[in-house]
Amino acid sequence: MKDPRSILITGASSGLGAALARAYAAPGVTLFLGGRNEDRLRQTGRDCTELGAVVRAATLDVIDAQACMRWVGDCDRTAPLDLVIANAGVSASAGGHDMRDETPAVMGRIFAVNIGGTLNTVLPAMLAMRARKRGQIAIVSSLASFVGAPGFGAYIASKAAQRLLGESLRLELAPDGVEVSVICPGFIRTPMTEKNEFYMPLMMDADKAARIIVRGLARNRPRIAFPWALYAFTWFGAALPPSLTALVMNRLRKTG
Repeated sequence: MKDPRSILITGASSGLGAALARAYAAPGVTLFLGGRNEDRLRQTGRDCTELGAVVRAATLDVIDAQACMRWVGDCDRTAPLDLVIANAGVSASAGGHDMRDETPAVMGRIFAVNIGGTLNTVLPAMLAMRARKRGQIAIVSSLASFVGAPGFGAYIASKAAQRLLGESLRLELAPDGVEVSVICPGFIRTPMTEKNEFYMPLMMDADKAARIIVRGLARNRPRIAFPWALYAFTWFGAALPPSLTALVMNRLRKTG
């Protein structure tokens, strides 16, 4: 969608969500920002207010279905939403855990936030947009969603679910005038990735990633995947027979 005026972003207290909020902030724009860290969310709000936007921030956890869905509905009634970005997400490292040691509790949290939180955000927005025959939904997945890897099962599975959900909703909602895009970034420099202890190729600053996403959403691209070199690598990996993928992943695991 070009020039959205009423925008809701989850996970806006830091990282990519905060960068997206700043990228969209401008006079005449209303930003509804959700996040768990009140102090960082307040700072994001101040940054966006200085850029001319009207900011309405709410401290909430997207896994609280009733609170999240009520918030989205309230935002839409305040200023009918043009664009909703379901960005909130976690990995094992975000909870202070080793990503190669996903426990049942950690895995449950990952699914609750990445999948449950996405549904809690997207479903009420989808109903409102469908009723008025316009709007755009963006779901932040990951390039990790294309290929399985040992020790990252819950995170990769949750991102794959987000990607396929978005791609399915795009087909379902197109006749109703609602645009849906899936965002599949590579490694972005955020507080979450700072905890990773493995090599992250082609690392990108959050502000640059946000600019790429804004351009892609303005063009209603179905999948916004970047950087291209890493996207090509993961696409090729996904096309390999599972036996070859296993050989590559086991080799990387032994050398990692």
